[in-house]
Amino acid sequence: MNIPKHQLEERRIQDPKVLQVIRQVPRELFVPETHRKLAYVDCALPIDCGQTISQPYIVAYMTEKLQLSPADIVLEIGTGSGYQTAMLAQLAKEIYTVEVYSELSQKAQKLLTKLGYQNIFYHIGNGSLGWPEKKEFTAIVLTAASKQIPDFLLKQLKNGGRMILPLELGGVQKLCLVNKSSIGKISYEPLLPVRFVSLLF
Repeated sequence: MNIPKHQLEERRIQDPKVLQVIRQVPRELFVPETHRKLAYVDCALPIDCGQTISQPYIVAYMTEKLQLSPADIVLEIGTGSGYQTAMLAQLAKEIYTVEVYSELSQKAQKLLTKLGYQNIFYHIGNGSLGWPEKKEFTAIVLTAASKQIPDFLLKQLKNGGRMILPLELGGVQKLCLVNKSSIGKISYEPLLPVRFVSLLF
C-alpha cells in the first residue's frame, strides 16, 4: 500500500522530494501491529507511552515547510515512532533527534538502524533543552505542542534557519513556521490548526 494522491498532492503538497520520500518510508512498520490496517489512512494513530504518530499529510506538510537541503543539520524534538525522523534523514545531512521516553527512543533507533539509516543521532531527555553538545541547527522541528518556543531552541537555530512547531495559544493549537533572519531576527508565520500531544519538560 501507499499514500493516495488525495491525501497529499490534492492538498497542495508539491515538493517532489518530499512526495518521493514519504512514499518510500513504510509507515506500517512505525505503527503498532494492532493498527497496521490503518497505516495509510490519513489520521494520527496511537503508539507506546500514550503518544501518537502524526497523520501522513501533517508529516509531509511540516517537512515541506522546512525546505530542507542535503547540507542541512536538523534537530527533531520528539522522536516518537521515528516515522518523521526517517523522512528527514533522507532529505538532510544529519538528524539529531530527542525523545523524553527511553522506550520510544530505543524502539525507534532499533527500527531505523534496521532500515539502514546511518545519519541519525539519538538522545533521551528534555527536548526543550535542545541538544546540549551541538551549537546550531539549520532547521528544527517539534512534534509536540508547546505554549511558547523554548529559549534553548531559538538559540540553537542558526541564523537563516527555520523551525516548525505546534504552538498552543489560548487553548488552541496552531502550526507555526519560525524564521530566523541572517542577523538573528525572529519572525512567525501561523499556518493551520492542528492537534498534537503536549511537549513534556
